[in-house]
Amino acid sequence: MKLASEAELSYLTWALNGGIMKIKCLKLVFDCFSYHANLTRFFCLLLSVLVKFNSCGANKGIRYETNSLDFKVRADGTVYAVHQLQMPSKQMILGVTAWDPQTRDRWEAIARFLVGEKLQHSGHKNVPGEGPPPQSDTLLPWRQHHNANGLRRQKRDWVIPPINVPENSRGPFPQQLVRIRSDKDKEIHIRYSITGVGADQPPMEVFSIDPVSGRMYVTRPMDREERASYHLRAHAVDMNGNKVENPIDLYIYVIDMNDNRPEFINQVYNGSVDEGSKPGTYVMTVTANDADDSTTANGMVRYRIVTQTPQSPSQNMFTINSETGDIVTVAAGLDREKVQQYIVIVQATDMEGNLNYGLSNTATAIITVTDVNDNPPEFTTSTYSGEVPENRVEVVVANLTVMDRDQPHSPNWNAIYRIISGDPSGHFTVRTDPVTNEGMVTVVKAVDYEMNRAFMLTVMVSNQAPLASGIQMSFQSTAGVTISVMDVNEAPYFPTNHKLIRLEEGVPTGTVLTTFSAVDPDRFMQQAVRYSKLSDPANWLNINATNGQITTAAVLDRESDYIKNNVYEATFLAADNGIPPASGTGTLQIYLIDINDNAPELLPKEAQICEKPNLNVINITAADADIDPNVGPFVFELPSVPSAVRKNWTITRLNGDYAQLSLRIMYLEAGVYDVPIIVTDSGNPPLYNTSIIKVKVCPCDENGDCTTIGAVAAAGLGTGAIIAILICIIILLTMVLLFVVWMKRREKERHTKQLLIDPEDDVRDNILKYDEEGGGEEDQDYDLSQLQQPETMDHVLNKAPGVRRVDERPIGAEPQYPIRPVIPHPGDIGDFINEGLRAADNDPTAPPYDSLLVFDYEGSGSTAGSVSSLNSSSSGDQDYDYLNDWGPRFKKLADMYGGGEED
Repeated sequence: MKLASEAELSYLTWALNGGIMKIKCLKLVFDCFSYHANLTRFFCLLLSVLVKFNSCGANKGIRYETNSLDFKVRADGTVYAVHQLQMPSKQMILGVTAWDPQTRDRWEAIARFLVGEKLQHSGHKNVPGEGPPPQSDTLLPWRQHHNANGLRRQKRDWVIPPINVPENSRGPFPQQLVRIRSDKDKEIHIRYSITGVGADQPPMEVFSIDPVSGRMYVTRPMDREERASYHLRAHAVDMNGNKVENPIDLYIYVIDMNDNRPEFINQVYNGSVDEGSKPGTYVMTVTANDADDSTTANGMVRYRIVTQTPQSPSQNMFTINSETGDIVTVAAGLDREKVQQYIVIVQATDMEGNLNYGLSNTATAIITVTDVNDNPPEFTTSTYSGEVPENRVEVVVANLTVMDRDQPHSPNWNAIYRIISGDPSGHFTVRTDPVTNEGMVTVVKAVDYEMNRAFMLTVMVSNQAPLASGIQMSFQSTAGVTISVMDVNEAPYFPTNHKLIRLEEGVPTGTVLTTFSAVDPDRFMQQAVRYSKLSDPANWLNINATNGQITTAAVLDRESDYIKNNVYEATFLAADNGIPPASGTGTLQIYLIDINDNAPELLPKEAQICEKPNLNVINITAADADIDPNVGPFVFELPSVPSAVRKNWTITRLNGDYAQLSLRIMYLEAGVYDVPIIVTDSGNPPLYNTSIIKVKVCPCDENGDCTTIGAVAAAGLGTGAIIAILICIIILLTMVLLFVVWMKRREKERHTKQLLIDPEDDVRDNILKYDEEGGGEEDQDYDLSQLQQPETMDHVLNKAPGVRRVDERPIGAEPQYPIRPVIPHPGDIGDFINEGLRAADNDPTAPPYDSLLVFDYEGSGSTAGSVSSLNSSSSGDQDYDYLNDWGPRFKKLADMYGGGEED
């Protein structure tokens, strides 16, 4: 078997010296356990780790444990396997923890075990404490050559073991891993090098080698989660770069340390479980991942429940599978009506859940208890009552209140009401209020007080969802509802509505037709019914106000426009004297039987025929307002008087309704003729009528059609009359044309006439209206006497001669201005303006052009005196250029007072 080399022993010592603890005494105890009879691999390693601070003899009281359930540590520090093991790999990492119960000190170490091939031995067993001599840390991976004596050494079949480097080492760096050499280094100088990822490929210079001694180093701490292994190749060349040995493969494994906590995929998990679920019901799964090696205890995560809130009805309502993270119920008693939600804190710990040296993390699992229909709805009381007026529908009679402890507004809570007895005719239904879940007893079919004065209903309530298994309906799920019907004054009604009677038309006035009476449904009220007409289009009927007897007020005529399909309709009103009064209507239909009371009328009333016979004829018929049998067949005949009718005309019968009128003589002068014809119907007794047909006799062409001249001649107008009409039309058109021409010419003259006034002097467009209406009453408190004209002019007449004020009106005779004519002639406008201008120029009372104008007299004797002598305080060099900045409204002032050059 291959024993652990000194390099491996130094690794264990180095791991323990890395700041955790220091081992003063280390011994290896080897023992062999066969896996199986026909297996060649075996597990061979019992490691005894003794912890002592001063010497190897005083370690009493120290306790040990491992991070694997397959291994244990005795009190003397011996590590042993609990049972036979099948090792999946060539090495195994075991965590060992030692602690002193008295001082509470703790130490941790990592032990690496190698699994070698089974050796053929004679049953010799290594004795504890007698381990083999330590091997050198120098690897001779290449083939051994002849020695100096010429003897050929047997080829060594080296299997280079992986080089294991713990992650997160604290150094110092560079730290030696192994020494590689060739046996040719005694003959020639050899240079060693390594290549691969971590040497000359990124990440660069993680590993280095001394080219002379062949010692290989790691230059910095390793992180297994970043990279778990490295594959390098070692090279041996001479000083000239020639290959001395074939390259060998070096495998470097980063030994995992427990430096990563388990991390939950989510910090908060949400799950649900039905209330009343049995123990073992699956709820949810939580998952945590550990970045450490999952094949070792460092990455083996175990779960446990830390706390459960609330702890009702038990503090352990749920349990979790320590390996899978499945949360299931462990106790019965989940009740949503008591606890709607549980908050469970789940802890994930690596090192297979060992809380002493494993790293942990927590997450929150929120478990919602979902509702099931385990609470049947129950009425809050056993009886309800209400009342409803008769003949009313869609009226809520009573509200039925229920209590359901299930989740509101869910199928387990929504109530459904059903009337199971007391309403065989279906007068009521119970609807559910979607907000309050109350049952609203509603009238859907009118009730009659005279038939039923009260109802006793039995109502059952259930949920929209069926009850859960094993839950029975409560006796409080049914209730009684008493409904009282209130009597109201109902309107009288006509039992037969519409009522139809048949009689012949033409019955005399005052004839009794029928009795149209109404019935008052209020049998328990003594009320009188009065009748009146509501609709009688032809005003043919009367009704007795007390008994409803109907008589005729006029003769009924079937041929009237008020008759539709031989039926006359009238509507009557029946009203009682209740409080409040009520009324009902009834319709009477009278079917009138026809009698022969209308004589036939000849059709058509006008016709046209040629002046010569045998060219065309006139087809005639008759119309009768009566109906069969008082209509056709008709009899058509010409009267004997005057005799010229039968002399000039003849009638030929075609059938019972039609006949032909034609000329009897060979020629009849063109014109219009009134031909009387007697028409008789077939009624009993028959009626006849003499009708006049106007026949136009005219000359015809070869096709039998009247010519235009013939038609005019037939109308009775001569040639002179026609010519006169045409002349009148021509004269009327000429007058209209002349009037239009005259209007056009006048319009043209009006546009071409020049204005007598210069457009620049026209001030009509300069008059502005400001709509200023003066102040209100509060502005009228000043003394108006100061504005009045003085009664005397003495202060003016007695003024000393001299220079007068230019704003005073001189005393003198008023000039006579010309009187403007009421309707001036356009030609006199210029003369009128010139006369007014001359009068204004000669008016001594008119002020100068640039003087102040006196608009009203403001009194005399002012204490301020005249202000005419005041001079302007501004100098002549006043700058008025700023007026240009005030906009177009001040442009005129800017031009007058601006700083421009004078012309």
